[in-house]
Amino acid sequence: MAAASCQLTEDQFLCSICLDVFTHPVSTPCGHTFCKACITQHWNINVPSQCPNCNKMFSTRPELQVNTFISEMAAQFRQSAQQEASSSSSEQQAAKPAEVPCDVCTGTRLKALKSCLVCLESYCETHLEPHLTRPGLKRHQLIDPVGNLEDRMCTKHDKPLELFCKTDKMCVCMLCTYSDHKNHDLVPLTEEYEGKKAELKKTDDEIQQMIQKRRLKIQEIKRSVELSEEDADREIAGGVQVFTALKESVERSQAELIHTIKEKQRKTEKQAEGFIKELEQEICELKKRSTEVEQLSLSEDHLHLLQSSRTLKAAPPTKNWTGVRVTPPSYEGTVVRAVNQLEETLSNQMKKLLEIALKRVQQSAVDVTLDPDTAHPKLILSDDGKQVKHGDVRKNLPNNPERFNTSVNVLAKKSFSSGRFYYEVQVIGKTKWALGVVRESINRKGKIKLSPQKGFWTICLRNENEYKALTGPSVRLSLRSGPQKVGVFVDYEESLVSFHDVDAAALIFSFTGCCFKEKLFPFFSPGNNDGGKNSAPLIISPVNHTK
Repeated sequence: MAAASCQLTEDQFLCSICLDVFTHPVSTPCGHTFCKACITQHWNINVPSQCPNCNKMFSTRPELQVNTFISEMAAQFRQSAQQEASSSSSEQQAAKPAEVPCDVCTGTRLKALKSCLVCLESYCETHLEPHLTRPGLKRHQLIDPVGNLEDRMCTKHDKPLELFCKTDKMCVCMLCTYSDHKNHDLVPLTEEYEGKKAELKKTDDEIQQMIQKRRLKIQEIKRSVELSEEDADREIAGGVQVFTALKESVERSQAELIHTIKEKQRKTEKQAEGFIKELEQEICELKKRSTEVEQLSLSEDHLHLLQSSRTLKAAPPTKNWTGVRVTPPSYEGTVVRAVNQLEETLSNQMKKLLEIALKRVQQSAVDVTLDPDTAHPKLILSDDGKQVKHGDVRKNLPNNPERFNTSVNVLAKKSFSSGRFYYEVQVIGKTKWALGVVRESINRKGKIKLSPQKGFWTICLRNENEYKALTGPSVRLSLRSGPQKVGVFVDYEESLVSFHDVDAAALIFSFTGCCFKEKLFPFFSPGNNDGGKNSAPLIISPVNHTK
């Protein structure tokens, strides 16, 4: 700053504690002058009371007297300096209502650039300069301008909040360490600040990860919608193609039926027309002879009649029509044959649809491996966990909660709680078996009844050729032939479990409207050995996608 109009130098108006122009200057008994707030704070921290300049000790805190002369001269100097600063910072903007104003400016208060946590004041560009140039003020902590700096003072001791009490989770001043927070875990604000800042950064990183995961989930959902739309379009196109083919087939069969019937009718009409034409020709000839006979019979000349009768033409040859009949054509079986042909076309279309359906579910194929910890002690599992059969010897295995101890069952290792999954099991040579999926909480001890109510969605083979869906009560399945390989498909969200004859590309049975609320496990039961009749294993086969 420049010198004031009283020709006194700037250094004569600086407090030796804050190194700034005096604010409310007071003098000690030893004659030295300080800002009232500075000397009061100094004595509050440093006990006993001592002059910061000459180190004179006072037995009791002396009464401070306002130095009127220095106060007036400092006020003149401050005013002169502010006027000069105001003229040199004419381009600076006045603080707006939402901005922090400079605490030093008089008149128009300019926008503050920084706030000092030591002086507890905010400064514009001009009044900030001492904090940027003077050694004593450079040590002060500057932050972006904030209002209500008094909130940074301890309400009990009127001291700066410089420490953080980890015990009580609050900011405290230095004097608080001797009273309410004595023996508490205290750290400097900067240390707690850095720790909290690192903690907030970690929290923010976690939040950003959560945001990213949700963005990815949005993309996943959108992609699912796109795939669903593609599936829907493909399904509609396929359905339209099938129904168009069926419609064309029906129309073609109808046209062929009508044509066949009409062709038969046309042949009958043509035959009848031929008979009628021939009969009409004979009638014409007979009429001519009848006329000749009639005219001769009317003659009264005996000689003429006798002579003419000899020359009378012989009767024209005629056909014996006694056995001639026009039999209406038989249409028996014509419609039935047309419907049978249509049924065959429909069957072929259904086969194509089932092949397409199987191909689609096979896209959800998963790798399934048997879990030995769930297997009944008499079951024999292959080393790769892909085969299981019933043995005659009961192994000595721990009866853990997951293991079936009475029913010869075993579960897969991997569970599923969402989405779709599919696997195939070879059942060649088996006379008994059961397959499907079960929920995690099923009963595994004692006698078990397989039903959806108990958490089992399964089909089975009993007595070599008796196939059943275990719906509770069970439903007998009418199959053209026994499947050699069974495909099991589950759509968790659609509450669907379906079973497929892989080789025939035929649907065996579907459980719909299933109640899925927990993890699902693939389920296998090879059945009892039956003295070797049912010794073939159930084999989890790799899925060869239908072409």
